[in-house]
Amino acid sequence: MKPVLFRNPKTEKESFYTQEDKVDRFYDALHYHPELQLTAYIASAGTYFVGDRIDRFEAGDVVLIGPNLPHVSRNDAEYYQPNSGLYAHAFSIYFKPESFGREFIELPELFAIKKLLGLSSRGIRVVGATRATIHPMIIALKHLEGMERLLALLEILHRIAVSNEYEFLSSMGYITPQRDIDSKKINDVFDYVMRHFSQKISLEEIAEVANMSPTAFCRFFKQRTRKTFSQFLNEVRIGGACKLLLSERYTVSEIAYQCGYNNISNFNRQFKAITNYTPQGYAKEHRITQHQSA
Repeated sequence: MKPVLFRNPKTEKESFYTQEDKVDRFYDALHYHPELQLTAYIASAGTYFVGDRIDRFEAGDVVLIGPNLPHVSRNDAEYYQPNSGLYAHAFSIYFKPESFGREFIELPELFAIKKLLGLSSRGIRVVGATRATIHPMIIALKHLEGMERLLALLEILHRIAVSNEYEFLSSMGYITPQRDIDSKKINDVFDYVMRHFSQKISLEEIAEVANMSPTAFCRFFKQRTRKTFSQFLNEVRIGGACKLLLSERYTVSEIAYQCGYNNISNFNRQFKAITNYTPQGYAKEHRITQHQSA
């Protein structure tokens, strides 16, 4: 399976396209498209793969994906359970640099935006106060029309561009597109881990999924993702543990076991390394935050 080329609908009445997704779970196959994609995650959490970066996403995140950059947002395992009652919600804006007009984008006043669009080839995550400001502005775009809509998008991009409150997702050395066979291997590994992270996954087992020797797989995975496979597996498992902690239905020991850890000390160590919290501290802090925002 190579990354799927998405062709977004064109319209003669608008220079860019918006899409609101409110579904059981996000589309979970690696894909790309010629448009830039600016997404505000409204609900749900999971793991995304952008270029050669694997990381967590959650409600409130804002991400800018560059043209033809392979990416996928995969929800946590519980979103795949029947009758989970969970849903994934995001609002995205799709546009091309020429959407604003080839001469218009060259105006001196748009220099910061033009630079931002060029940097988007690596994928960008907006952070800090800018993320908090931009997130509702992106969602509000669905209520606007005509010139107000276009000006709102330019304002959003300008705020991101001049804030410096963003970080790159893919490495500077990432080359797109990947070879089809490489993309298939990554997609297969990604899918396998998401479905089996609660079980023991040996290096030999996951290397076989990629149809590689263990040594070759380790080298390949680190090169493509900038992480060791064990780092990635631990991050996926701890991401699942975070969701279970907030449900208040299980003890820490039960959660550790459900997320693939047979040793509670190792679970606590990995949890602290990835989240900077103990499991109990994470649950307390984030439950307070949930109640305050309710």
